[in-house]
Amino acid sequence: MIGPLLRVVASAAAARTLRVATHDAATRTLLTLGAGIALTVGALCLTGAAFLVLERTIDAAGAWAIVGAFWGLVGLAYFAVASRRRA
Repeated sequence: MIGPLLRVVASAAAARTLRVATHDAATRTLLTLGAGIALTVGALCLTGAAFLVLERTIDAAGAWAIVGAFWGLVGLAYFAVASRRRA
């Protein structure tokens, strides 16, 4: 008589734990997605602002070259850090 009752209680506890874990995973996913969108929008806005400032002082081609070089160096630094962590 106690065995089936314990199984019911254990399955209810497991279901509750599964719901909590699913909620935590969904929350982390949405927070990560939101942070990625915020980072992308911030990078685009700052890049646009830097381009406009550079374009006023030098020509458009030079401004694009400087902005492109900056993002190339950022990408290179990210690659170096990411490949160092794997090794």
